Amino acid sequence: MQGRHEIKHCISLADYYVLRQRLRAVLKQDKHVGPTGQYMIRSLYFDSYDDRALKEKLDGVRDRDKYRIRYYNLDTSVIHLEKKSKRVDIGFKQSASLTPQQCQRIVDNDFEWMKDHEHPLVQELYRGMKYEGIRPKTIVDYTRDPFTYSAGNVRVTLDHHIRSGLRCTDFLNPDCVTIPVAPDVIVLEVKWDNFLPDLVRDIVQVEDTRATAFSKYAICRIFE
Repeated sequence: MQGRHEIKHCISLADYYVLRQRLRAVLKQDKHVGPTGQYMIRSLYFDSYDDRALKEKLDGVRDRDKYRIRYYNLDTSVIHLEKKSKRVDIGFKQSASLTPQQCQRIVDNDFEWMKDHEHPLVQELYRGMKYEGIRPKTIVDYTRDPFTYSAGNVRVTLDHHIRSGLRCTDFLNPDCVTIPVAPDVIVLEVKWDNFLPDLVRDIVQVEDTRATAFSKYAICRIFE
């Protein structure tokens, strides 16, 4: 499984507009964006009964895992269970498809069916729910401007309008109320495989910023 390097920066609204124009001029927009060049992401994050994933993130633990279910633009025809892992400074992601019915059963704490699922990742989450008390914790919504660059398999994203479902886990309900938790925060993320081309490195340079460990999940949980 290919690991990915990643850096994050929190940038200002003014920097966002400047950087977005630079990226549009040189990089390709993700093929899934709409006319605005953006899409909306809704994720349902999981954690253990003692909030292990949240604590490990806040404590800066270098080797950690987290689970989430995700879909885009409120379109539930394509839903993925994902496991994000960090090993030192390299990120890994595993993914498995779920149906809306399967998602609803997970939200409803009905998970025994998962032990016989064909995908190992679903079976893994089953074991976590069965023996470690892992459960859905909160919905995280945000809007993303995504860009790609083929050399280095680079992906640059600008995430904003971060909203939390607080303790709501009604993941499939398009009318679920989420509230802004970081209205002034725009997160620049740059991910790549083995090398980051100088062209991209130069484009994403923003003055007076530094790499951050900002977590959309953590900020949404803090506001509970």
